[in-house]
Amino acid sequence: MSVNVLDELQSIRKELLAHPIYHELTTPDRVRVFMKHHIFAVWDFMSLLKRLQRSVTCVDVPWFPYEQPLFSRLINEIVVAEESDINGKGGFSSHFELYLEAMEECGADRGPFNAFADSLKDGKDFQAALSENPLIRGTVRDFVTFNLDLALHGELFEVAAVFFFGREGLIPEMFKPLVDSLMETGSSSERLVFYLNRHIEVDEDHHGPLAEQLFLELCENDPEKLSRAREIGAQGLKARMALWNGVLAEIKERNL
Repeated sequence: MSVNVLDELQSIRKELLAHPIYHELTTPDRVRVFMKHHIFAVWDFMSLLKRLQRSVTCVDVPWFPYEQPLFSRLINEIVVAEESDINGKGGFSSHFELYLEAMEECGADRGPFNAFADSLKDGKDFQAALSENPLIRGTVRDFVTFNLDLALHGELFEVAAVFFFGREGLIPEMFKPLVDSLMETGSSSERLVFYLNRHIEVDEDHHGPLAEQLFLELCENDPEKLSRAREIGAQGLKARMALWNGVLAEIKERNL
């Protein structure tokens, strides 16, 4: 069933996987621009994941078991690595924190994201925090708005659809050419390559299949849900393409 839905998304998916960004990150300056934009996608991924975890597990006190233990198992397995994976140095770290470490190593600008995060911590609505920050590009605002609005207000199967089609089922194929290009040009850093390779390894062999199974279970083989999953999945892929377009636009504007 997911194969049929995926077939309908193939043209958009292929276009995204053929995006020129994977071969344009040829200098450290270009990589730094990419990371300044991409950190927002690394961060808002966790909101999608936490919406799923909150909905198919019990995180309340007093605790009671969720009615579908399989769902709890599927999402909790993903959470373990995303929130506390090995860090390559003998310890543990969230993937988000790994990325921040890679940004520090590369010298990427964390200012736009830090200002956004500080606004959220001060109690601002995410839309206000995005719109009031002139350092955040419009394509980043649109991407984060799509994902956070979905995480907050979307139907659970819709969240699972974007989580699978636009994230866990896509990232290995999306990151492999990126790693190849970074290694060939010598424009990357040890921590960034570790982060990307870790995602390829974990998502391809483990998280991707888990996310697909949860998506299928939540759709219940319902034609209406599967049709809507195709629509929302396509929106997620297009949002990612727009995010990548924004990276390339800044690279061009700055003549990097």
